[in-house]
Amino acid sequence: MNPENLCLLAAGAFFLVGLLTGVWKYAGIARTEQAQAPVYVDVAHRASLMYAFSALLLRAFVPYSPLSVPATVWLVAVPLLFFAGAIASYVLHGLLRDTDNQFRKPYRLGRGTLPGVLLHGFMVALAIGEIGAFVLLFYGFVRTLL
Repeated sequence: MNPENLCLLAAGAFFLVGLLTGVWKYAGIARTEQAQAPVYVDVAHRASLMYAFSALLLRAFVPYSPLSVPATVWLVAVPLLFFAGAIASYVLHGLLRDTDNQFRKPYRLGRGTLPGVLLHGFMVALAIGEIGAFVLLFYGFVRTLL
């Protein structure tokens, strides 16, 4: 698969999850006295929509990639996988209704807890992967301007 199609596939999948979690969010709002959906249902809905457009933004920078096509596939796959992982964690917390803040200690996952190193390690890898990949794509674009 070429990197542009990978970005479009991810954008479509994230947008669909955003639409579906929007229905879930509305159902939560309609069924509660406080007219509020579970926190992570709301987070999943918003993040999915934002990541859909983030995937399209990545696609816009693909033609300027300074790397080969196979390497560019990996370059866009890294942030897309982290976007998907974040959405999946929000959906999971929404299903489990186990927390309203995944970074509050102890780090809840269902009835259990996660070690802090796992959660914070994921966040460090996410930041490095997402920012690093975009910096390379953006560098390719800036290089064409100069």
